Amino acid sequence: FSFSFSLNPRGVAVIFSLCVIYYFWRENIKGVKESSENNIKIVIFTGIVGFLLLIFSIYTIYKRGYNFPPFEFRFTDESLGWAKNFDFLKPIGIIGVLMALGHSILALSGLETLAQVYREIEDPKIPNLKKAVFIIFIFSFLFTGVLTFFTGLIIPFDKIVNNYYENLLSGLAMELAVPFFLKIFLKFAVVLSAFFMLIGAVNTAIVGANGIMNRVAEDGILPSWMRKLHPKYGTTYIIISTVALLQGIIVILSGGDIFILGEAYAFGVLWSLTFDLASLIVLRFKRYDLKKEWMFPLNIEWKRYKIPLGLILLFILIFSLSIINLFTKKVATMAGVSFSLFLYFLFTYSEKKQQSSYFDIHKINETDKEEKVNIKTESNIESLFKNLTKKNRILVAVRNPNNLVHLRWVFENVNDEDTDIVVLNVKVEKGYNQSSNYETLTLEEKDLFREIILMAEKYGKTIHPVVVYSNEPVYTILTCALVGCFSRIVMGVSGTLGAETQMEDIALMWGMIRPKNFNSNIEVNIIWESRRLSYILT
Repeated sequence: FSFSFSLNPRGVAVIFSLCVIYYFWRENIKGVKESSENNIKIVIFTGIVGFLLLIFSIYTIYKRGYNFPPFEFRFTDESLGWAKNFDFLKPIGIIGVLMALGHSILALSGLETLAQVYREIEDPKIPNLKKAVFIIFIFSFLFTGVLTFFTGLIIPFDKIVNNYYENLLSGLAMELAVPFFLKIFLKFAVVLSAFFMLIGAVNTAIVGANGIMNRVAEDGILPSWMRKLHPKYGTTYIIISTVALLQGIIVILSGGDIFILGEAYAFGVLWSLTFDLASLIVLRFKRYDLKKEWMFPLNIEWKRYKIPLGLILLFILIFSLSIINLFTKKVATMAGVSFSLFLYFLFTYSEKKQQSSYFDIHKINETDKEEKVNIKTESNIESLFKNLTKKNRILVAVRNPNNLVHLRWVFENVNDEDTDIVVLNVKVEKGYNQSSNYETLTLEEKDLFREIILMAEKYGKTIHPVVVYSNEPVYTILTCALVGCFSRIVMGVSGTLGAETQMEDIALMWGMIRPKNFNSNIEVNIIWESRRLSYILT
């Protein structure tokens, strides 16, 4: 048609990235949870593509042979950064190895992500973390390490430098000893795999940053209005919007240069790991009596301490990489240090401002380690359960933070993927008294909900905490079960009545309030240590 046009690849990448960020910003504002099933499908698809590349690479090496690339360090002025001005940092020996490791530090990204999803990992957390780390290690070793090694054996060195430096695996697909249509198919599959994994990374970044910013706001460092809930979706939309806006600014400033983004990411990962390791080492000596489910290997017992020799050696390695990266990655160093200082001064200013007004009330210290929660009041019971969407519903009545055996039983035996778990605390008010301060939890309620939230985090379960004011707790529990269409009520044993009398009170109250058109069943369980009493309300 005598019509031609050209596109700037990095410009297109920037526009596309902004569209992806906008999409996931909207999804997180709505509170749409990322599907773990979709993530598993992506990993399986990527694994199949990587496996095909491995098989065809071995076939290509068998058919054509291989040529090792030049086995020598080649540091350009760009890769050396400021190190070229210091003779003692010339890339020889161990310094050169550390520089090379610093340029490949992105391989740590999979493990770093575990810190963001730790709260969502099911109990037992330590064994499940070990399994996750092992899977990530095998996946990274085969598809990042081995395939990258094969690119050096199969692709001519000049093509690696000039043609495929931004996407080695696509280059590997095009250099395999297979028919051309299969090359195109494999290249398409590689690009599709990267597409799915990277758009998932955008969402993971928003979710992770939102969680961290919420914790910072909980500690009184950021103003509480940042945790204001969306009037329709109930999400912390101000924090989510701030994170998405920062993502967009970073994408625009980078101009689509993946090397700048990669170096900046490596700066964040390395220094995060450095400070994490340092804090763990200090914690070992400050809290030597703390019970630990698992310890990093290689520990030496000395008096009452267990000296973490393995952690110290790992810290030295990671700290060395961090220092080397400071000298070799100029843009990342300037951007990372500037951003860190900006956040430090912003948080310091915000914290002092909070202290001068109301932070003294909410400050978390060693004697008041409370979980901050967003409190929203409703005028009637029907509104409490309007956002429950799962096919099963279970109502767990709680009152005493030292009597949560029944809640633990629910976490161990109920699947929250298809069941909404509502934790109900009935605030008992005697006579005709009426509470006037619904927005504030008492110290007793804070203790109760802190234990509940910590237990839910341990088991990796999602809960819906509810407080209802009433002068008749049994009536309120049964009314909530009816209004919310719950199929099961779980309660702890009463220390004053006993389980049998407690169940009789429930049966008597049910006889008074049971609707005439009720045609379902509600199972009532009273659970205490090693025992359970059940009754069916019909």
